[in-house]
Amino acid sequence: MNIDTHSAPRPRAFHLASQDLGVLVGFDGSTQSLLALHYGALEAQRSRRELTVITAVSGPIPVYTTLGALPQKSETQAAVDAAGIVLNDARRYLQAYPGRVTYRVEQGNTAAVLAELSTAAELAILGARGRGGLLGTILGSVASTLPVHSHCPTVVVPRQYAIHVAEGSARFAPQADPRPVTVGIDGSSHSRVAALHAARAAQDRGVPLHLLMTLPSLEGWLDWYPDLDPLDQDTISRRQSQLESSLQAEAAWLRSHFPGLATTTSVKPGDPVARLSTSTHEAQLTVVGTRGRGPLSGKLLGSVSRGVLLRAAGPVMVVPDLQDERLSDQPGPIR
Repeated sequence: MNIDTHSAPRPRAFHLASQDLGVLVGFDGSTQSLLALHYGALEAQRSRRELTVITAVSGPIPVYTTLGALPQKSETQAAVDAAGIVLNDARRYLQAYPGRVTYRVEQGNTAAVLAELSTAAELAILGARGRGGLLGTILGSVASTLPVHSHCPTVVVPRQYAIHVAEGSARFAPQADPRPVTVGIDGSSHSRVAALHAARAAQDRGVPLHLLMTLPSLEGWLDWYPDLDPLDQDTISRRQSQLESSLQAEAAWLRSHFPGLATTTSVKPGDPVARLSTSTHEAQLTVVGTRGRGPLSGKLLGSVSRGVLLRAAGPVMVVPDLQDERLSDQPGPIR
């Protein structure tokens, strides 16, 4: 699979009933992938779907100049065998897991393999970093690439995520957590698709869904519009009140599709990356779309979603631009 980092994707088909791989976890034996594996096991338990654990094998095709240089076992087969050993680590960790698990070794670039398999998955999960050459970076190459090309929502689990210390099957029982699921809303159809997936996550957890909208600061416009006063609180408060009314309409629309879902809303002035990054400390899951309404909306992974992933203290779900028939009755545009 070739990954084109320049063409913007169209909305992708997503039908929950046909996502046969269930919860898809990329596992490479690293500590970060173990956190992702545990998180994925909990998600599969909540949704009662299959847990699929993938290890990818990639590398250059070897060239041998003489017959005597040929190894007894091909390098590809050796890599597959090594991947099998890595998967055995996952099997041992999940020994007491009570749900269905499938283990697979796939050949190819890890991000490309997971993106391809995501067409049949309900959710893809991976750690913020793995064992690749970018191990020392803040956000690993797979964690920054997969959310762009995935055909299903992707959860990136940060190193701060804590595993439940219980023994046996109790380790994989979802724990009560009163913290909400938070989703960033900007009034675009794309953010509403993200909100629908966030609402389902909140419903599965039995917690409120918090809708967060940010009101950008005026400071960056002063060079162009010197008559604007960034300290004009009346103007800011008036606009904030207008957006709060719009956000209430968004919440009502979500509740129409998820009856009984508790919702809260807030419009907060400031930078959206900073606000959503703060929410990763306060929410058990923060949900964003891959792109938004801003001037960088054409980028495959928008500045907000990437910024939140870089700063996240908790799990972040990135939802791609998916087809969803529930958008047929979405609220009008936010103005």
